[in-house]
Amino acid sequence: MANSNINIRIDSEVKAEAQALFSQLGMDLSTAVNIFIRQAIDFGGIPFTIQQRKYNAETEAAMQEVEDIISGKVQAKSYHSAREMLDDLDKEFEDEC
Repeated sequence: MANSNINIRIDSEVKAEAQALFSQLGMDLSTAVNIFIRQAIDFGGIPFTIQQRKYNAETEAAMQEVEDIISGKVQAKSYHSAREMLDDLDKEFEDEC
């Protein structure tokens, strides 16, 4: 069977992590990609489930808060020093008790 080359773009850090993993499994990246493609052909599609990660409600809320701050929907508190921030946290803690 004649070999054929393909070119793909991948983040360099992801590539390095994949190479390290596959090396531990006794194969190179090319062999791993070939295994994936052969499995996809045998399976008739992607040989694993592709889905979004689900997080608990607290994590989802924290992620949404960060997105809102980044997008400018919510104004985040800012401080001039670590001491100022810690004093504010102490005050909030005292108010809750």
